[in-house]
Amino acid sequence: MSPPTGIVADHTRTLRVLSLLSYALTALLAYLASFLPLFDSSPLAILDKTSGTWTSAVAYPLLRWDAFYFGHIAQHGYVYEQQWAFFPGTPLVMRGVAELLRFSGVAESGSGWETVLLGGALAACLCDSTTTLYRLSLHHLHSPSLAFLAALLSLLPSSPMTLRFAPYSEPFFTLLSYRGMLYCAREQWFGATCAFALAAAFRSNGIMLGGFILWGLVAEPLLSRRCVSLANVLYAFLLTLSMAFPFIYHQYLAYCAFCQDTISIAPWCTSFPPSIYSYVQARYWGVGFLEYWTLQQLPNFLLAAPVLILLLSFCTHYVLHALIPRLRLALSGKSFNAPISGPDGSVAPFLDPSLAPHAIHTLILTLLLLFNSHTQIALRLAASVPLTYWAAARLVLERPRWSWWWVAWSVVWGAVSVVLWTVFLPPA
Repeated sequence: MSPPTGIVADHTRTLRVLSLLSYALTALLAYLASFLPLFDSSPLAILDKTSGTWTSAVAYPLLRWDAFYFGHIAQHGYVYEQQWAFFPGTPLVMRGVAELLRFSGVAESGSGWETVLLGGALAACLCDSTTTLYRLSLHHLHSPSLAFLAALLSLLPSSPMTLRFAPYSEPFFTLLSYRGMLYCAREQWFGATCAFALAAAFRSNGIMLGGFILWGLVAEPLLSRRCVSLANVLYAFLLTLSMAFPFIYHQYLAYCAFCQDTISIAPWCTSFPPSIYSYVQARYWGVGFLEYWTLQQLPNFLLAAPVLILLLSFCTHYVLHALIPRLRLALSGKSFNAPISGPDGSVAPFLDPSLAPHAIHTLILTLLLLFNSHTQIALRLAASVPLTYWAAARLVLERPRWSWWWVAWSVVWGAVSVVLWTVFLPPA
Protein backbone atom coordinates (compact mmCIF):
# COMPACT_ATOMS: atom_id res chain seq x y z
CA MET A 1 0.00 0.00 0.00
CA SER A 2 1.42 3.35 -1.05
CA PRO A 3 1.69 6.07 1.61
CA PRO A 4 -0.64 9.10 1.29
CA THR A 5 0.77 11.57 -1.21
CA GLY A 6 0.04 14.54 1.05
CA ILE A 7 2.09 13.15 3.93
CA VAL A 8 5.05 12.38 1.66
CA ALA A 9 4.91 15.88 0.15
CA ASP A 10 4.79 17.49 3.62
CA HIS A 11 7.70 15.39 4.81
CA THR A 12 9.72 16.25 1.71
CA ARG A 13 9.15 20.00 2.13
CA THR A 14 10.07 19.85 5.80
CA LEU A 15 13.24 17.90 5.08
CA ARG A 16 14.33 20.39 2.44
CA VAL A 17 13.88 23.31 4.83
CA LEU A 18 15.69 21.55 7.67
CA SER A 19 18.45 20.48 5.32
CA LEU A 20 19.02 24.09 4.24
CA LEU A 21 19.12 25.08 7.91
CA SER A 22 21.65 22.33 8.61
CA TYR A 23 23.84 23.56 5.74
CA ALA A 24 23.61 27.12 7.01
CA LEU A 25 24.59 26.18 10.57
CA THR A 26 27.55 24.14 9.32
CA ALA A 27 28.71 27.02 7.12
CA LEU A 28 28.36 29.51 9.98
CA LEU A 29 30.35 27.34 12.38
CA ALA A 30 33.09 26.79 9.79
CA TYR A 31 33.25 30.53 9.10
CA LEU A 32 33.61 31.37 12.80
CA ALA A 33 36.22 28.63 13.28
CA SER A 34 38.24 29.99 10.34
CA PHE A 35 39.37 32.87 12.57
CA LEU A 36 41.13 30.41 14.89
CA PRO A 37 44.86 29.73 14.33
CA LEU A 38 45.71 26.80 12.09
CA PHE A 39 47.42 23.72 13.50
CA ASP A 40 49.05 23.27 10.07
CA SER A 41 49.71 26.41 8.04
CA SER A 42 49.99 24.63 4.67
CA PRO A 43 46.87 26.35 3.23
CA LEU A 44 48.55 29.74 3.75
CA ALA A 45 51.35 28.69 1.40
CA ILE A 46 48.78 28.35 -1.40
CA LEU A 47 45.96 30.76 -0.58
CA ASP A 48 46.27 34.43 0.31
CA LYS A 49 43.89 34.82 3.22
CA THR A 50 44.54 38.58 3.42
CA SER A 51 43.72 39.35 -0.23
CA GLY A 52 40.31 40.67 0.75
CA THR A 53 38.44 38.94 -2.09
CA TRP A 54 35.32 36.92 -1.43
CA THR A 55 36.81 33.97 -3.31
CA SER A 56 39.76 33.71 -0.94
CA ALA A 57 37.51 34.11 2.11
CA VAL A 58 35.27 31.24 1.00
CA ALA A 59 38.04 28.98 -0.34
CA TYR A 60 40.32 29.33 2.69
CA PRO A 61 38.40 26.97 5.07
CA LEU A 62 38.05 24.38 2.29
CA LEU A 63 41.72 23.61 1.68
CA ARG A 64 42.28 20.86 4.23
CA TRP A 65 43.53 17.27 4.17
CA ASP A 66 42.59 15.42 0.96
CA ALA A 67 41.43 18.66 -0.68
CA PHE A 68 45.13 19.32 -1.42
CA TYR A 69 45.21 16.19 -3.57
CA PHE A 70 41.86 16.75 -5.25
CA GLY A 71 42.66 20.40 -6.01
CA HIS A 72 46.08 19.61 -7.48
CA ILE A 73 44.69 16.80 -9.65
CA ALA A 74 41.88 19.09 -10.83
CA GLN A 75 44.42 21.63 -12.06
CA HIS A 76 47.35 19.51 -13.24
CA GLY A 77 46.14 15.94 -13.59
CA TYR A 78 47.87 12.95 -11.98
CA VAL A 79 51.48 14.07 -11.47
CA TYR A 80 52.69 12.08 -8.44
CA GLU A 81 52.36 8.39 -7.70
CA GLN A 82 50.47 8.82 -4.43
CA GLN A 83 47.77 10.86 -6.17
CA TRP A 84 46.49 7.69 -7.84
CA ALA A 85 44.87 6.72 -4.54
CA PHE A 86 42.26 9.38 -5.34
CA PHE A 87 39.72 8.63 -8.02
CA PRO A 88 39.03 11.12 -10.83
CA GLY A 89 35.36 11.87 -10.15
CA THR A 90 35.91 14.67 -7.64
CA PRO A 91 38.72 16.46 -9.56
CA LEU A 92 36.65 16.32 -12.76
CA VAL A 93 33.66 17.89 -11.02
CA MET A 94 35.86 20.55 -9.41
CA ARG A 95 37.43 21.43 -12.75
CA GLY A 96 34.11 21.43 -14.61
CA VAL A 97 32.29 23.68 -12.15
CA ALA A 98 35.36 25.94 -11.88
CA GLU A 99 35.25 26.47 -15.64
CA LEU A 100 31.57 27.38 -15.39
CA LEU A 101 32.33 29.88 -12.63
CA ARG A 102 35.07 31.47 -14.73
CA PHE A 103 32.91 31.54 -17.85
CA SER A 104 30.02 33.16 -15.99
CA GLY A 105 32.33 35.77 -14.46
CA VAL A 106 31.35 34.81 -10.91
CA ALA A 107 34.89 33.86 -9.87
CA GLU A 108 37.01 35.58 -12.50
CA SER A 109 39.07 37.31 -9.78
CA GLY A 110 39.96 34.04 -8.06
CA SER A 111 43.19 32.10 -8.46
CA GLY A 112 43.27 28.59 -9.89
CA TRP A 113 43.20 27.04 -6.44
CA GLU A 114 40.39 29.28 -5.23
CA THR A 115 38.23 28.56 -8.25
CA VAL A 116 38.54 24.78 -8.16
CA LEU A 117 37.88 24.76 -4.42
CA LEU A 118 34.79 26.91 -4.93
CA GLY A 119 33.71 24.63 -7.77
CA GLY A 120 34.01 21.57 -5.56
CA ALA A 121 32.16 23.23 -2.68
CA LEU A 122 29.32 24.44 -4.91
CA ALA A 123 28.90 20.99 -6.45
CA ALA A 124 28.95 19.42 -2.97
CA CYS A 125 26.19 21.78 -1.81
CA LEU A 126 24.01 20.61 -4.69
CA CYS A 127 24.36 16.96 -3.65
CA ASP A 128 21.93 16.95 -0.76
CA SER A 129 20.83 13.33 -0.34
CA THR A 130 18.22 13.79 2.42
CA THR A 131 15.10 13.44 0.28
CA THR A 132 16.62 10.53 -1.65
CA LEU A 133 17.22 8.74 1.65
CA TYR A 134 13.61 9.47 2.61
CA ARG A 135 12.28 7.84 -0.58
CA LEU A 136 14.61 4.87 -0.13
CA SER A 137 13.49 4.47 3.48
CA LEU A 138 9.84 4.61 2.41
CA HIS A 139 10.40 1.62 0.19
CA HIS A 140 12.21 -0.52 2.76
CA LEU A 141 10.57 0.49 6.05
CA HIS A 142 7.01 0.82 4.64
CA SER A 143 6.25 3.71 6.98
CA PRO A 144 6.28 7.46 6.24
CA SER A 145 6.94 8.24 9.90
CA LEU A 146 9.93 5.88 10.11
CA ALA A 147 11.28 7.14 6.79
CA PHE A 148 10.92 10.70 8.03
CA LEU A 149 12.68 9.84 11.29
CA ALA A 150 15.61 8.23 9.46
CA ALA A 151 15.92 11.24 7.15
CA LEU A 152 15.83 13.61 10.12
CA LEU A 153 18.64 11.67 11.79
CA SER A 154 20.69 11.98 8.59
CA LEU A 155 20.77 15.74 9.18
CA LEU A 156 23.21 14.98 12.01
CA PRO A 157 26.09 13.35 10.09
CA SER A 158 29.32 12.39 11.82
CA SER A 159 31.38 14.45 9.35
CA PRO A 160 29.34 17.50 8.29
CA MET A 161 32.12 19.34 6.46
CA THR A 162 33.13 16.47 4.18
CA LEU A 163 29.48 15.69 3.42
CA ARG A 164 28.23 19.21 2.76
CA PHE A 165 30.93 21.67 1.75
CA ALA A 166 34.39 20.19 1.35
CA PRO A 167 35.63 19.34 -2.17
CA TYR A 168 35.68 15.68 -1.20
CA SER A 169 34.24 12.52 -2.74
CA GLU A 170 31.71 11.93 0.06
CA PRO A 171 28.81 14.18 -1.07
CA PHE A 172 28.86 12.83 -4.62
CA PHE A 173 29.41 9.22 -3.59
CA THR A 174 26.62 9.36 -1.01
CA LEU A 175 24.04 10.79 -3.40
CA LEU A 176 24.93 8.41 -6.23
CA SER A 177 24.93 5.42 -3.87
CA TYR A 178 21.47 6.34 -2.58
CA ARG A 179 20.17 6.84 -6.11
CA GLY A 180 21.51 3.47 -7.22
CA MET A 181 20.03 1.75 -4.18
CA LEU A 182 16.68 3.38 -4.90
CA TYR A 183 16.82 2.18 -8.51
CA CYS A 184 17.55 -1.32 -7.22
CA ALA A 185 14.58 -1.13 -4.86
CA ARG A 186 12.41 -0.24 -7.86
CA GLU A 187 14.06 -2.96 -9.99
CA GLN A 188 15.38 -0.37 -12.45
CA TRP A 189 18.64 -2.19 -13.00
CA PHE A 190 20.09 -0.10 -15.81
CA GLY A 191 19.59 3.11 -13.82
CA ALA A 192 21.20 1.44 -10.81
CA THR A 193 24.19 0.40 -12.91
CA CYS A 194 24.69 3.96 -14.17
CA ALA A 195 24.43 5.44 -10.67
CA PHE A 196 26.79 2.87 -9.16
CA ALA A 197 29.27 3.29 -12.03
CA LEU A 198 29.37 7.04 -11.39
CA ALA A 199 29.80 6.37 -7.66
CA ALA A 200 32.75 4.08 -8.45
CA ALA A 201 34.39 7.02 -10.23
CA PHE A 202 34.52 8.84 -6.88
CA ARG A 203 35.50 6.12 -4.41
CA SER A 204 37.10 2.68 -4.71
CA ASN A 205 34.50 1.06 -2.46
CA GLY A 206 31.94 1.95 -5.12
CA ILE A 207 32.64 -1.42 -6.73
CA MET A 208 31.06 -3.06 -3.67
CA LEU A 209 27.73 -1.55 -4.71
CA GLY A 210 27.51 -4.13 -7.47
CA GLY A 211 26.37 -6.54 -4.78
CA PHE A 212 22.96 -4.84 -4.77
CA ILE A 213 22.49 -5.73 -8.45
CA LEU A 214 23.61 -9.33 -7.93
CA TRP A 215 21.33 -9.66 -4.92
CA GLY A 216 18.28 -8.28 -6.70
CA LEU A 217 18.69 -10.26 -9.91
CA VAL A 218 20.11 -13.54 -8.57
CA ALA A 219 20.09 -14.01 -4.78
CA GLU A 220 16.62 -12.63 -4.03
CA PRO A 221 14.83 -14.78 -6.63
CA LEU A 222 16.70 -17.87 -5.40
CA LEU A 223 15.70 -17.20 -1.79
CA SER A 224 12.11 -16.69 -2.94
CA ARG A 225 12.21 -20.07 -4.72
CA ARG A 226 11.75 -18.43 -8.12
CA CYS A 227 13.41 -19.72 -11.25
CA VAL A 228 16.56 -17.84 -12.24
CA SER A 229 17.48 -18.25 -15.88
CA LEU A 230 21.05 -18.36 -17.13
CA ALA A 231 20.31 -15.23 -19.16
CA ASN A 232 19.33 -13.40 -15.98
CA VAL A 233 22.54 -14.47 -14.26
CA LEU A 234 24.64 -13.33 -17.22
CA TYR A 235 22.73 -10.04 -17.31
CA ALA A 236 23.45 -9.46 -13.62
CA PHE A 237 27.16 -10.11 -14.02
CA LEU A 238 27.31 -7.93 -17.15
CA LEU A 239 25.73 -5.02 -15.28
CA THR A 240 28.07 -5.54 -12.33
CA LEU A 241 31.10 -5.60 -14.61
CA SER A 242 29.86 -2.46 -16.35
CA MET A 243 29.52 -0.50 -13.12
CA ALA A 244 33.08 -1.49 -12.17
CA PHE A 245 34.42 0.06 -15.39
CA PRO A 246 35.58 3.39 -13.80
CA PHE A 247 37.66 1.49 -11.24
CA ILE A 248 39.18 -0.79 -13.89
CA TYR A 249 39.86 2.10 -16.27
CA HIS A 250 41.59 4.07 -13.51
CA GLN A 251 43.94 1.13 -12.93
CA TYR A 252 44.49 0.78 -16.69
CA LEU A 253 45.54 4.43 -17.07
CA ALA A 254 48.01 4.00 -14.21
CA TYR A 255 49.39 0.85 -15.83
CA CYS A 256 49.95 2.75 -19.08
CA ALA A 257 51.69 5.56 -17.20
CA PHE A 258 54.01 3.45 -15.02
CA CYS A 259 54.40 0.02 -16.56
CA GLN A 260 55.30 0.67 -20.20
CA ASP A 261 58.91 1.62 -19.46
CA THR A 262 60.79 -1.67 -19.18
CA ILE A 263 63.89 0.05 -17.76
CA SER A 264 62.36 1.51 -14.58
CA ILE A 265 59.17 -0.44 -14.05
CA ALA A 266 57.12 0.25 -10.91
CA PRO A 267 57.08 -2.55 -8.29
CA TRP A 268 53.32 -3.09 -8.49
CA CYS A 269 53.37 -3.65 -12.27
CA THR A 270 54.43 -7.29 -11.88
CA SER A 271 51.79 -8.17 -9.30
CA PHE A 272 48.52 -9.85 -10.25
CA PRO A 273 46.30 -8.07 -10.78
CA PRO A 274 48.51 -4.99 -11.24
CA SER A 275 46.79 -2.41 -9.03
CA ILE A 276 48.36 0.94 -8.30
CA TYR A 277 45.55 1.66 -5.84
CA SER A 278 46.46 -1.18 -3.49
CA TYR A 279 50.17 -0.41 -3.80
CA VAL A 280 49.83 3.31 -3.09
CA GLN A 281 47.47 2.73 -0.16
CA ALA A 282 49.95 0.32 1.42
CA ARG A 283 53.10 2.35 0.70
CA TYR A 284 51.99 5.90 1.46
CA TRP A 285 49.16 5.38 3.95
CA GLY A 286 50.12 2.09 5.59
CA VAL A 287 46.82 0.43 4.70
CA GLY A 288 46.74 -3.32 5.27
CA PHE A 289 45.24 -6.01 7.46
CA LEU A 290 45.69 -4.96 11.12
CA GLU A 291 48.34 -2.39 10.09
CA TYR A 292 46.31 0.31 11.86
CA TRP A 293 46.01 -1.68 15.08
CA THR A 294 48.69 0.15 17.04
CA LEU A 295 48.55 1.86 20.40
CA GLN A 296 49.05 5.33 18.94
CA GLN A 297 45.92 4.88 16.79
CA LEU A 298 43.72 4.07 19.79
CA PRO A 299 42.21 7.62 19.84
CA ASN A 300 41.03 7.18 16.25
CA PHE A 301 39.37 3.88 17.14
CA LEU A 302 37.62 5.56 20.06
CA LEU A 303 36.42 8.41 17.85
CA ALA A 304 34.93 5.98 15.34
CA ALA A 305 33.55 3.63 18.01
CA PRO A 306 29.98 5.05 18.16
CA VAL A 307 29.47 4.60 14.42
CA LEU A 308 31.13 1.18 14.30
CA ILE A 309 29.17 -0.13 17.29
CA LEU A 310 25.87 1.14 15.85
CA LEU A 311 26.47 -0.51 12.47
CA LEU A 312 27.86 -3.79 13.81
CA SER A 313 25.04 -4.17 16.34
CA PHE A 314 22.34 -3.60 13.73
CA CYS A 315 23.96 -5.91 11.18
CA THR A 316 24.46 -8.65 13.76
CA HIS A 317 20.84 -8.33 14.90
CA TYR A 318 19.58 -8.49 11.32
CA VAL A 319 21.75 -11.44 10.30
CA LEU A 320 20.76 -13.48 13.37
CA HIS A 321 17.04 -12.69 13.37
CA ALA A 322 16.22 -12.19 9.70
CA LEU A 323 18.85 -13.37 7.23
CA ILE A 324 19.87 -16.70 8.77
CA PRO A 325 16.25 -17.81 9.44
CA ARG A 326 15.40 -16.96 5.84
CA LEU A 327 18.39 -18.90 4.54
CA ARG A 328 17.32 -21.91 6.60
CA LEU A 329 13.84 -21.76 5.12
CA ALA A 330 15.26 -21.51 1.61
CA LEU A 331 17.53 -24.52 2.19
CA SER A 332 14.56 -26.50 3.46
CA GLY A 333 12.69 -25.77 0.24
CA LYS A 334 10.43 -23.02 1.56
CA SER A 335 10.18 -19.37 0.60
CA PHE A 336 9.56 -16.43 2.89
CA ASN A 337 9.03 -12.82 1.85
CA ALA A 338 6.64 -11.44 4.46
CA PRO A 339 7.82 -8.93 7.08
CA ILE A 340 9.23 -10.65 10.13
CA SER A 341 7.47 -10.18 13.47
CA GLY A 342 9.12 -9.02 16.64
CA PRO A 343 8.92 -10.74 20.05
CA ASP A 344 5.54 -9.13 20.78
CA GLY A 345 4.06 -10.31 17.49
CA SER A 346 4.12 -6.89 15.82
CA VAL A 347 5.67 -6.34 12.41
CA ALA A 348 9.39 -5.57 12.72
CA PRO A 349 10.23 -3.09 9.93
CA PHE A 350 13.94 -3.28 10.67
CA LEU A 351 13.91 -7.02 9.90
CA ASP A 352 12.27 -6.61 6.50
CA PRO A 353 13.65 -9.05 3.88
CA SER A 354 14.42 -6.15 1.53
CA LEU A 355 17.07 -4.89 3.97
CA ALA A 356 19.25 -7.97 3.43
CA PRO A 357 21.62 -6.51 0.78
CA HIS A 358 22.02 -3.36 2.86
CA ALA A 359 22.93 -5.37 5.97
CA ILE A 360 25.44 -7.52 4.07
CA HIS A 361 27.02 -4.53 2.31
CA THR A 362 27.27 -2.56 5.55
CA LEU A 363 28.71 -5.49 7.50
CA ILE A 364 31.46 -6.08 4.92
CA LEU A 365 32.27 -2.37 4.69
CA THR A 366 32.37 -1.98 8.48
CA LEU A 367 34.70 -4.96 8.91
CA LEU A 368 37.01 -3.56 6.22
CA LEU A 369 37.09 -0.21 8.00
CA LEU A 370 37.77 -1.89 11.32
CA PHE A 371 40.51 -4.29 10.25
CA ASN A 372 41.97 -3.07 6.97
CA SER A 373 41.70 0.73 6.80
CA HIS A 374 42.22 3.97 8.65
CA THR A 375 39.33 3.27 10.98
CA GLN A 376 38.33 6.91 11.54
CA ILE A 377 37.27 7.06 7.88
CA ALA A 378 34.09 5.41 9.15
CA LEU A 379 33.07 8.87 10.37
CA ARG A 380 33.07 10.07 6.76
CA LEU A 381 31.71 6.96 5.07
CA ALA A 382 28.83 6.39 7.51
CA ALA A 383 26.70 8.93 5.65
CA SER A 384 26.91 6.90 2.43
CA VAL A 385 25.34 3.91 4.19
CA PRO A 386 21.57 4.39 4.67
CA LEU A 387 21.60 1.64 7.26
CA THR A 388 23.40 4.10 9.58
CA TYR A 389 20.21 6.09 9.93
CA TRP A 390 17.91 3.08 9.91
CA ALA A 391 19.93 1.71 12.81
CA ALA A 392 19.63 5.06 14.60
CA ALA A 393 15.87 5.09 13.96
CA ARG A 394 15.67 1.59 15.43
CA LEU A 395 17.34 2.91 18.58
CA VAL A 396 14.67 5.62 18.85
CA LEU A 397 11.91 3.03 18.63
CA GLU A 398 13.39 0.14 20.59
CA ARG A 399 16.10 1.69 22.79
CA PRO A 400 14.98 5.29 23.55
CA ARG A 401 17.63 5.80 26.22
CA TRP A 402 20.43 4.80 23.87
CA SER A 403 18.92 6.92 21.10
CA TRP A 404 19.35 10.06 23.21
CA TRP A 405 23.02 9.22 23.63
CA TRP A 406 23.34 8.76 19.87
CA VAL A 407 21.64 12.06 19.07
CA ALA A 408 23.66 13.91 21.73
CA TRP A 409 26.90 12.44 20.40
CA SER A 410 25.92 13.29 16.81
CA VAL A 411 25.22 16.93 17.70
CA VAL A 412 28.31 17.44 19.85
CA TRP A 413 30.74 15.51 17.68
CA GLY A 414 29.32 17.01 14.49
CA ALA A 415 30.00 20.54 15.79
CA VAL A 416 33.44 19.62 17.15
CA SER A 417 34.42 17.94 13.87
CA VAL A 418 33.61 21.12 11.92
CA VAL A 419 35.94 23.12 14.16
CA LEU A 420 38.67 20.46 14.00
CA TRP A 421 38.41 20.35 10.21
CA THR A 422 38.60 24.13 9.88
CA VAL A 423 41.68 24.49 12.09
CA PHE A 424 43.34 21.54 10.31
CA LEU A 425 43.32 19.08 13.21
CA PRO A 426 42.68 15.31 13.02
CA PRO A 427 40.79 13.17 12.38
CA ALA A 428 41.17 13.58 8.63
